[in-house]
Amino acid sequence: MGLGVRWTLHGDGRTPAPGAVVRPDERLTWPRTAGLGAQHVVAMFGASFVAPVLMGLDPNLAIMMSGVATVIFLLATRGRVPSYLGCSLSFVGVAAAIRAGGGNSAVVTGAVFVVGAALFLAGLAVQRFGARIIHAAMPPVVTGAVVMLIGFNLAPVTASTYWPQDQWTALLTMLFTGLAVVCLRGFWSRIAIFLGLVFGYGISWVFDLVFGKIHSTVGGPEAVDHWRLDLSGVAKADWAGLPSFHGPAFEWSAILIALPVVIALIAENAGHIKAVGEMTGDPLDDKLGTAIAADGAASMLSTALGGPPNTTYSENIGVMAATRVYSTAAYWAAAGFALLFGLCPKFGAVVAAIPGGVLGGITVILYGMIGLLGAQIWINGRVDLRNPLNLVPAAAGIIIGVGGVKLHVSDSFELGGIALGTIVVITGYHALRYFAPAHLKEQEPLLDSGTSAYDEPTGETDAGTDGGTDAATAVGGPPDAAGNPGDKRG
Repeated sequence: MGLGVRWTLHGDGRTPAPGAVVRPDERLTWPRTAGLGAQHVVAMFGASFVAPVLMGLDPNLAIMMSGVATVIFLLATRGRVPSYLGCSLSFVGVAAAIRAGGGNSAVVTGAVFVVGAALFLAGLAVQRFGARIIHAAMPPVVTGAVVMLIGFNLAPVTASTYWPQDQWTALLTMLFTGLAVVCLRGFWSRIAIFLGLVFGYGISWVFDLVFGKIHSTVGGPEAVDHWRLDLSGVAKADWAGLPSFHGPAFEWSAILIALPVVIALIAENAGHIKAVGEMTGDPLDDKLGTAIAADGAASMLSTALGGPPNTTYSENIGVMAATRVYSTAAYWAAAGFALLFGLCPKFGAVVAAIPGGVLGGITVILYGMIGLLGAQIWINGRVDLRNPLNLVPAAAGIIIGVGGVKLHVSDSFELGGIALGTIVVITGYHALRYFAPAHLKEQEPLLDSGTSAYDEPTGETDAGTDGGTDAATAVGGPPDAAGNPGDKRG
């Protein structure tokens, strides 16, 4: 396929045969391919809308750079990995922590630029040494704990910033979004966050008409009278124009806060590559390093211009699963649409006008989902938290990250929150594993749901007497009773 920009027509180019799939190197007719590209853009809109707004960055630039990042990714993987790269929600807590410490947008993008560079180097290392270095340095117990503390570290942002702006709009938006996520099927379930935003817009407009202005905090500590939905900026914005660019600024304190997110990004890319490989029937393990490096390079370019970092989007995996069309041509079309949206300031003004109460309702669910992805990593990895080697570093790191515990190293330098929590999880796990007795390091089958294989050995062994119960019991019973912990569910 060369650079992955040549495709053969699938069948008649109109409708795939029953049970057939459109492979990455195939395409439908160009009008249908363009329609699929637009569908991919809509699928990623929800998260790509919210993420730059929560990070305090230009949404127009975020959408534009997501298109550029997707092109870089498709070229780097030579068209074998159909994926869309959008703004990463993993950095929202990092941005909030940096801004709370006095950092501005340049400091935020500077810190994230370094993360992109670290991700790029990690990708090169995986290319050179294979995926085993990831598994050795970041086993599931470590990766899951870091993802969990990153997500739950965001809870105070919702509680203190967004929810108080309009609690009733936040509550209704939360309920609607929850119903959309759970009750809708197929494509509509993939854009549930987007539908929640639309619903929140509508409710805010109705409340303004019925109740008038609200008296609450908005962008400051003091409560003021203001409209829930202020579209004055939309009317003033141009239909065409360049987004707002700015260069990065580098501060060590901000960089240390942001660096732990590289673990989450590696985990996201690894999971994405595995999922796409299984869906397309083309094992992509040889492309894992390339994909990680491409993600890092794209994030470096985006943040160098003042945009947010990017990552592979699971929302678009859902679109492929629903349509059974894995053509990378559709992703080129999606990238083109994203570039056009990025050149429309009026579109960015609409995104920037999202009411605080709406963000409050969305983020209650969204931030919790990010954190619980860490628990899903534990389940998929069959991590036994009754083993103190797993339990102690994960417990300590999560409490430090979520609670914002700080370690004052000197008058001008301190570690805290996400950075300190991640350091504790990683170094704590490997240090404890070095000193731990042998029986704690062995992944033995559990005897039953009430007895851990990591209890102090008594000299007797009952391994294999429970009829095949394995480490899955560690997450709450036999696999069938617990719902098969190895099964991936969003």
